[in-house]
Amino acid sequence: MKTVIIYNSQTGFTKRYAEWIAEATGADCFELSVAKKKDLSIYETIIFGGWACAGSISKIGWFKSNISRWADKKLITFCVGGSPIDNPEIETALKHIFNGSDQEKVKTFYCPGGFNYEKMSVTSKLMMKMFVKTLKAKKDKTEEEQVMIKMITSSYDISDKKYIEPIIKYLNNMTDR
Repeated sequence: MKTVIIYNSQTGFTKRYAEWIAEATGADCFELSVAKKKDLSIYETIIFGGWACAGSISKIGWFKSNISRWADKKLITFCVGGSPIDNPEIETALKHIFNGSDQEKVKTFYCPGGFNYEKMSVTSKLMMKMFVKTLKAKKDKTEEEQVMIKMITSSYDISDKKYIEPIIKYLNNMTDR
């Protein structure tokens, strides 16, 4: 099964996961700006990865705009964010990325990445600083909010190759059919 992985990465975590998946599967792997210029019709499976951004996936609009064109393809997305894998809010957010009919066509996964303030855009840094400041100022913070404040006030990396295992397993099950 000819597979391509297309990714959009701001600080490197999504690129790392895309490369890990490509390495494990023998898939082609392209950054989004390169993939937009490619003929994707040769692929049976298209995987798109982006970073978590305001409850969605960065650049997911491009992927969504092509779903109907890719009706004969197997479609997978993955989202890389700063939350640990067991954060219950992740599943809720992922369910809202696609509407009902597209949810049936696209399987979505989450991979924990981290924060790298040194590689973030100025805009992203400012947004994160404002978010942290707002969260710190909040009275009666929940335990989850207190943990979040500790996590996102500085750079950290919780990425791990083990988080691609569900994606690889899903791909293998698709080829067994």
